[in-house]
Amino acid sequence: MRTIHDVIKRLRAEYLELPGLRLTAEQVQRLCGIERMMCQSVLDALVNAGFLCARSDGTYTRVREGVVASRAAKADIAATRRPAKTS
Repeated sequence: MRTIHDVIKRLRAEYLELPGLRLTAEQVQRLCGIERMMCQSVLDALVNAGFLCARSDGTYTRVREGVVASRAAKADIAATRRPAKTS
């Protein structure tokens, strides 16, 4: 029998190995060979850890750190810009 820790580790590995992977909860169940309740617990744990995000279409995708960092960087640049001098 698999532990929740084993399933989390396996699912993290799948998402790291396949960038852009999008799976529904049902697909995760089949991939990992687990029951629905354990599947939801694993997905919830990975979402709460900030590793996955739940999309409106029912799929789970990996959160990419670069996307968050680039948005923050743009906000910082915009805040430090000075208006051009007028003659």
